Amino acid sequence: MDRIATVFSLAQQENRAAFVAYLCAGDPDFDHSLEACRALLRNGVDVLELGVPFSDPLADGLTNQLAAQRALESGMTATKVFELVAVLRGEFPATPIVFYTYYNLVFSNGVDAYVRQAKAAGLDGLLTLDLPPEEAGELAEACAKHDLKTVFIVAPTTPESRLPKIAKATTGFVYYVSREGVTGERESLAVNIPAAVKAIKAHTDLPVVVGFGISNRSHVHEVAQHADGVVVGSALVNVIRDGLADKSRIGPAMEVKIKDLVAGLGR
Repeated sequence: MDRIATVFSLAQQENRAAFVAYLCAGDPDFDHSLEACRALLRNGVDVLELGVPFSDPLADGLTNQLAAQRALESGMTATKVFELVAVLRGEFPATPIVFYTYYNLVFSNGVDAYVRQAKAAGLDGLLTLDLPPEEAGELAEACAKHDLKTVFIVAPTTPESRLPKIAKATTGFVYYVSREGVTGERESLAVNIPAAVKAIKAHTDLPVVVGFGISNRSHVHEVAQHADGVVVGSALVNVIRDGLADKSRIGPAMEVKIKDLVAGLGR
């Protein structure tokens, strides 16, 4: 079952964008990470994007760097990340789960073995931040073999001549990074989103999602007018940060936050 295609098709039928939510797996620990993910998936999130905690997350701003640090310090490992996916897959069988990761984590123990384990856990796709399509042959082969979708990014600095290559390598959805630099909450949106989405769509029929800097309901609504999906990360990770003093509050606070954000999806 192609869960990714199904949820984007459903969102289109409902005349809205899909909501893609990012959290770092294991932040602040396994149990409270699981509760935070459950709060998202029970309240309108269409795709869960799980960051795999890494010691050198070069594409991430301070918010997500600290989330990865908390997860690693709590004892998260690759095995535990797969366990987290397996639990969520059992409870939410129809919701796509995608890894936001770095190639070292995929490559270090064997690409084919990693993709096989990810698929067995219930994963639907891989977004490997630091792996360009030109160097992704081994990963693409493994993903095709094990029926895992690939996600590649387009940045504001990507020349249009590269869009066909990125589109060809992508089998899940294209992720448009709307700002140069790293992840993080922003007060305002980038100004070139409509034109960028249009340019990408000229080269693919797959969904195009937009992320980086989308921080509130107003941002969600504005991006939803142009993109197939809206990605929110740091604004959700900060709910965990703000609940560290009393972790029992993280799940309920996440529920309130996501309900507010999802309310902006309509067109």
